[in-house]
Amino acid sequence: MNAARFLEPDAGHTGSTNPAPGARDVRSQGAARGQSDGRNAQAWSRYVALGDSFTAGVGDPEPLSPGGMRGWADRVAEELGDGHGGFGYANLAISGLVMRDIFDQQLGPALSLKPDLVTLSAGGNDIVFHRGDPDRMAATLDDAVAALSATGATVVLFTGPDWGETPVFGHMRGKVAVFNEHIRVIAGRHNSVIADLWALRQLSDPRMWDPDRLHFSPLGHHTIATMVLDTLSVPHRLLPLEPRPMPPGNWRENRAGDLAWVAHYMLPWMVSRIRPRAEPAPRQAKRPLPGPLPGLPASTPLVRPGSVG
Repeated sequence: MNAARFLEPDAGHTGSTNPAPGARDVRSQGAARGQSDGRNAQAWSRYVALGDSFTAGVGDPEPLSPGGMRGWADRVAEELGDGHGGFGYANLAISGLVMRDIFDQQLGPALSLKPDLVTLSAGGNDIVFHRGDPDRMAATLDDAVAALSATGATVVLFTGPDWGETPVFGHMRGKVAVFNEHIRVIAGRHNSVIADLWALRQLSDPRMWDPDRLHFSPLGHHTIATMVLDTLSVPHRLLPLEPRPMPPGNWRENRAGDLAWVAHYMLPWMVSRIRPRAEPAPRQAKRPLPGPLPGLPASTPLVRPGSVG
């Protein structure tokens, strides 16, 4: 199904791309590159993505991608590598990892790949599933960002999204906000770039999210990729797209949707936490070695049939 029938260009990008005080501002650099050398001119030749299911692309199914998922990081890499023959992209993300595991398993390999661009998102699983302490998480994050920044690479950090309007995760909003403030301070300390999910107001639309309400939909991943490229001032082909207005719902329909979510997602997860489980097989990084990433066909839909309308 062609997503264009449901989507229209956004009249204005509503997410903030302003850096935190002290954080690196790459906007004028990128604009100058785009003006002088054309759209494909950009400063980075090796991009490494670190993280969990968010960076692995869960919620954005694509059979042609490793692990069957595409995601915002692949979309960013496709744009960065277009017309850039020497560009390499590695994605070390593994779904389900908490922050400490991300750094234990991914930081060393990332440093060994000698990237000049790194994106890092960690901490979501700590907050949602493990009652993570934002202050302790920040100390761990600060050490990792220091190590990455010492190489001279551009490091992009993500704030957490604003869950204030969601019925399931809204109670975590304060903890996410505290951790976001730590992220801004860390970015300023290490001259990093902030990709601000909290300020990306499009994410308040439920169609930006997977039916599990935890991961992003293909439209959400596309929107985030657009924001990241804009933040890096990289000229690109991704149009910011807005779903057309949803028909008004009613209380009964909304509660029915909540009950369906509990039955299909929440209860199975709770049962899996209670029952003893066999030791899981080791999970592999999505793209452990840097290499070119050919873009997917333009006809690849942004949304599942029936998920937007």
